[in-house]
Amino acid sequence: MAWGSRDRAQTTVPAGLDGVIGLAAGRGHNLVLKSDGTVMAWGWNDDGQCDVPPGLAGVVAVEAGEGHSVALKRDGSVAAWGGNEDGQAAVPVALAAVAAIAAGSRHNLALKNDGTVVAWGANEYGQASVPPGLGDVVAIAAGGYHSLALKSDGSVVGWGWNDAATVPTGAERVIAISAGGFHSLALKSDGSVVAWGDNADGQLDVPVGLGGVVDLKAGWVHGMALKGDGMLVAWGSNASRQVATPMEARNVHALAAG
Repeated sequence: MAWGSRDRAQTTVPAGLDGVIGLAAGRGHNLVLKSDGTVMAWGWNDDGQCDVPPGLAGVVAVEAGEGHSVALKRDGSVAAWGGNEDGQAAVPVALAAVAAIAAGSRHNLALKNDGTVVAWGANEYGQASVPPGLGDVVAIAAGGYHSLALKSDGSVVGWGWNDAATVPTGAERVIAISAGGFHSLALKSDGSVVAWGDNADGQLDVPVGLGGVVDLKAGWVHGMALKGDGMLVAWGSNASRQVATPMEARNVHALAAG
């Protein structure tokens, strides 16, 4: 199920699509990971971001940037394709033993099995400059021009575009993170959500009383939260009806926001 802008057919889900176990939404395209380890893509393809490399298989996670796509394989290697004007599709040659990936607008992050982070691509705001000595990381997120890392002690580290990367005092005991265009979201262990960064479109206006959240995603100018009962809550810009959650969006198990 998809909703929001249709200017690049990004909300037109391919007919007969099934066996999906993972998904990612970019600025104008989507990726899905199927149970057989293959990847499908649709939507905006001006930079070849929907041209999944022939023979790509054994994939366990996918991420979508502004004009590029990234896939993590079962063997800990990473594949990337699409726009490469800032080197975002040029995976570092020695990169291996990767546990998780994240794609920003034009940069990427890779979390390695040893808890360290590798970044590549655009770096005009320092979004690809991983803080020296950063370790003990358990999750990563990449936004438009900033990056986030969640450490095992529940603290969050940010770098890149300042407002979105400056973690507020209340972001503690965090269990999940997500990065939007110019804002960030954190899910706390008590099921509440903390937001910071730019609020020009209300993307920081988390609904009062929101709780029982088990997952969250930050789109470019909006946010979404998945509650334990399978209900979706969305806030922020609705210029393309991206926060107008369809009535049939119930019993949801996973979400992605572009």
